[in-house]
Amino acid sequence: MLGFGRSNDGTAGEYALPTASANPAIAIDRSFLNSVYMWMTAGLLLSGFIAMLVAVSPGLINPLLENSALRWGLIIAQFGAVIFLMARIQKMSVTTARLTFLAYSALTGYTLSTIFLIYTQASLFSTFIVAGGTFGVTAAYGYITKRDLSGMGGMLRMALIGFVLASIANIFIASSGLYWITTYIGVLIFVGLTAYDTQQLKKIGQSQLATGESGQKLAIIGALKLYLDFINLFLLLLRIMGNRR
Repeated sequence: MLGFGRSNDGTAGEYALPTASANPAIAIDRSFLNSVYMWMTAGLLLSGFIAMLVAVSPGLINPLLENSALRWGLIIAQFGAVIFLMARIQKMSVTTARLTFLAYSALTGYTLSTIFLIYTQASLFSTFIVAGGTFGVTAAYGYITKRDLSGMGGMLRMALIGFVLASIANIFIASSGLYWITTYIGVLIFVGLTAYDTQQLKKIGQSQLATGESGQKLAIIGALKLYLDFINLFLLLLRIMGNRR
């Protein structure tokens, strides 16, 4: 994660947040975050549209249900797309970065299509509302809090690695206890990441890196991070709240 200068409450010995009249950083902040959330929303809408389209198309959903190699291939492709975008973002054009993000969102939508067959529409809708509210409140906290959340970054990354490894292990162990432990811990991890990522993006938005082509690329990376926070939060809450068909 990129690190930038701290933003805080301006107490003795610390820097105060710039005001709109003293510094254009506030305007940059809003423009940058608007771009981040615009692309995040575009990714979520695309994923939802693809998921619903595939769910009602037997020719598209059946291969996903019947072919485990295809499912694993799609999961690997998703990881590959994220790694590729993160690692190559500075060497890409803005257009390539945006298209890669949208391609990842479409791929995610395809793999998520099965949830429409597993869970009732009512529980999908209610869980989406709860996830959206939780995400919104947490992101707002990350944006307005005076507390520096930078120290959470390393802890959250380590917890995320442990969560992923435990989830993979449980595919083979099939422990219901471990399933629920990882579910509740996962919710806490992605709530924390939402606040942390939002504050880090705010700091980027108040730096000169948020301008020009660099800023457009960083907005895509920011959109990807928040997209992942929201999708994972939604899926974990769906485990808890979802009613199966």
